[in-house]
Amino acid sequence: MRRSRLAAVGLAAATFIGTAVSLVIGAPSATAALSNNWYAAAPYLMPVSNNPPDPITVMNATGLKAFQLAFILAPNGGGCSPTWDGTNAVSSDTTVANVISRVRANGGDVSVSVGGYGGTKLGQTCGNVAATAAAYQQVISKYSLKAIDFDLEEPEYENTAAIANELGAAKTLQANNPGLFVSVTMPGTAAGTGWFGTQLLDQAKSIGFTPNNFSIMPFDGGFNGGSSQVSALEALHGLLMSHMGWDSATAYSHEGFSGMNGKSDASEMFYTADFQTVYDYATSHGLGRFTFWSVNRDRACVGTTDNGVCSNVPQNDWDFTKFSVRFAGATPPQTTPTQPTTTPTTPGGGSCTAAEWDRTKVYVKDDVVKHNSHKFTAKWWTQGEEPGTTGEWGVWVDNGAC
Repeated sequence: MRRSRLAAVGLAAATFIGTAVSLVIGAPSATAALSNNWYAAAPYLMPVSNNPPDPITVMNATGLKAFQLAFILAPNGGGCSPTWDGTNAVSSDTTVANVISRVRANGGDVSVSVGGYGGTKLGQTCGNVAATAAAYQQVISKYSLKAIDFDLEEPEYENTAAIANELGAAKTLQANNPGLFVSVTMPGTAAGTGWFGTQLLDQAKSIGFTPNNFSIMPFDGGFNGGSSQVSALEALHGLLMSHMGWDSATAYSHEGFSGMNGKSDASEMFYTADFQTVYDYATSHGLGRFTFWSVNRDRACVGTTDNGVCSNVPQNDWDFTKFSVRFAGATPPQTTPTQPTTTPTTPGGGSCTAAEWDRTKVYVKDDVVKHNSHKFTAKWWTQGEEPGTTGEWGVWVDNGAC
């Protein structure tokens, strides 16, 4: 919910914009859309606050192609014009436009998220559906968007008229921008979502609005690891059937997970093993979206414990982002081979002093494990691929029996 959204406001976007490129985003037809699975897997990135990492660095290190840029709000002083974080007008923006151009030049694309926790939302200030839709259309047109996310949270979440404006605007944008990928993100509870979430589903059903997915955020609500999040997602599945009138398969395909990597605002702890648990559930049940808050936080804390800019859990940079890559159907890139600094172990690999392989653990290049009385060495990043099996990517080198 809170998601440390503005923990580091004011940090210069120049920390990751890098070399300038053309700011001309182009007409909507000028930018080729990615497949929907990329927009469904796009993790959140704040492009102008919370010490944003260089998106190109993230893309090249992980294979990621899409980011969910956050957040579009009403102006802090009031009005019905879109801004970044309530302060930077979309109409005059060049900073985020430059980010988007760089991502696209590197073979990727972006979705933009409207709303988020806190701040004033356009659904609150624009007065009606048509005006709200017109404000968001400015964002779509400015950046030639193929995807948009409605992150409906407090304080707007409990405002019936504002939610009606948001959902009505989303339906209008869907109709006026054929092929637009539309996601709706809302708070999660152990019951799937709360009373206001079920009201939101009922409002969508009443106006005939069907987004690509409804996603919940199962954190900041007393959650304890991946299993509790899976339980919430299964509860949401039941709500989608009962409130939207969908069969089981349709409900799963329109359901999404929006997690928080590392330490949540409520001090819940979510590790890569928890993401693996939810990932396995999402892929085995055909969920329509897997995302998280946020790429700004997808790095270990060094010299700070600021929850807006690092995860506060043990990890390598971008470990959580790699789940998004896998959900999109891609493979994280291999580590560039280097010359070994020691003589490689040959078959008949001696005593197995290495730790036993752990399915939930992330391994990187040159990590050594034992499994089934053999010693194995990782060729690159991996998680969940059993040594001694052919596997999807052949990551483990068998060094022989112990």
